[in-house]
Amino acid sequence: MTTGTTIDPHLDHLVYAVPDLLAGVAEFAERTGVTPVAGGSHPGGTANHLVGLGPSSYLEIIGPDPAAGPDTRPRAFGLDSLREPRLVAWAVHPGDIDAAVRRARERGHDPGDVRPLSRRTPGGTLLEWRLTRRDDPAAVRPVPFLIDWGRTPHPAASGLPELSLDSFAAAHPDPAGLRRDLAALDVRLDVAEGPEPALRAVLLTPLGPVTLT
Repeated sequence: MTTGTTIDPHLDHLVYAVPDLLAGVAEFAERTGVTPVAGGSHPGGTANHLVGLGPSSYLEIIGPDPAAGPDTRPRAFGLDSLREPRLVAWAVHPGDIDAAVRRARERGHDPGDVRPLSRRTPGGTLLEWRLTRRDDPAAVRPVPFLIDWGRTPHPAASGLPELSLDSFAAAHPDPAGLRRDLAALDVRLDVAEGPEPALRAVLLTPLGPVTLT
């Protein structure tokens, strides 16, 4: 069963931020019946676990790295102040990330500069990619960032446990403005009016539909 909402064909991954990574993964496994696998650690004090959503997309559960030092305060996705799990962001993989950034800027939206990033898998393999990054204090970012995996194999192709993404949508107090930014990126997303920016995904799981917000 599908809800009929639009899911962009270039969806790369959804970002589900949790204040405690191991507790967040355990809660997700209990809700869905599927246990995410460890993805690895990022510079800056975060780590993630992953669940596949298809051959070229996945869900990232990200939180403070349990192996990081006690004084490390990761700032990515608002983790330094996060108190409960939240669907905070999403990414798309355009055919040419540099060209996509140029087109978006010409259309009035700046997705940020393209920067390199990396993480090391539990097995020690270094994965490297490029993505757009911009200063954004919002707790939830309904405009996606862009990502280019280059020669690194896509995480969804690494045999992840899988769930189905039944629907994905956003709410925003200025839906017309959000739609303009999405159009500048050639991105599809169903948008409704709401009191504050929000993302909502419905997963089809062995235990029934599960909604992440």
